[in-house]
Amino acid sequence: MGRLEGKLALVTGAARGIGAAIARRFREQGARVLVNDVQAEAAEKCAAALGGEALVADVSDPDAVRAMFQELERRHGRLDVLVNNAGISGLEGDDERARRGRERMLLQAAELAAGGPIRTHHDAALEITDAEWRRMLAIHLDGTFFCAREALRLMARQGSGAIVNMASVMGTAGGAGAPHYCAAKAGILGLTRALARETASRGIRVNAIAPGWIDTEMLTPLGEVKPLVALQTPLGRLGEPADLAGLAVFLASPASDYVTGAAIPVDGGWLVS
Repeated sequence: MGRLEGKLALVTGAARGIGAAIARRFREQGARVLVNDVQAEAAEKCAAALGGEALVADVSDPDAVRAMFQELERRHGRLDVLVNNAGISGLEGDDERARRGRERMLLQAAELAAGGPIRTHHDAALEITDAEWRRMLAIHLDGTFFCAREALRLMARQGSGAIVNMASVMGTAGGAGAPHYCAAKAGILGLTRALARETASRGIRVNAIAPGWIDTEMLTPLGEVKPLVALQTPLGRLGEPADLAGLAVFLASPASDYVTGAAIPVDGGWLVS
């Protein structure tokens, strides 16, 4: 019998990458998995492979999220686990900005290795538009809140449930070149702690996973910088989506019944390096 036997779990952004890896591991551990994604075809394909169901919705749209959970409730009447995983890098479709970012990282590394001074600067805070800032926070932070709010309506009625939010080490340590991403992930950490305190009296647990550099499509813009990032990681490699799936199972299962409000890094030692 698996750790999640009999559990009903919804994973957002689950058609690929980290979300898909978590969804697969949940299924292996006995859960019935609901696959959310904004791309219908990809969600359907992933759900079919898992013997689950697809729920298509843009998590940044509160009306779409509400409709998704209404459909979930109509079909099942309950929810045991929510994994808030949906997210973006902010570089999707912007090859030129990705190229400039790689170039700056490499130049800075060379300047540091030469003993300085640093003459190459990350100017993302000057370049990010209002629309890009709002979209990043809308998908990551708003989406996490909108989905958690609807899930809690069901979990409060049950008097049980587990929510796992996908944060990032960038929300803890920060990172040059992506202030909007770092701000969104830091917001998720604060939201996780607040919800953990608020919902503990109802038997609901809320925790966060804080990945480091995980080798998914979101890291594609790094290109030739990937080996440099791996060298800066104590374990000497980039993470894989499967590296996160086991922790997600733990946080969703009775094995973590005394764990709430935690933000657990899975970063190969990045934060301590």
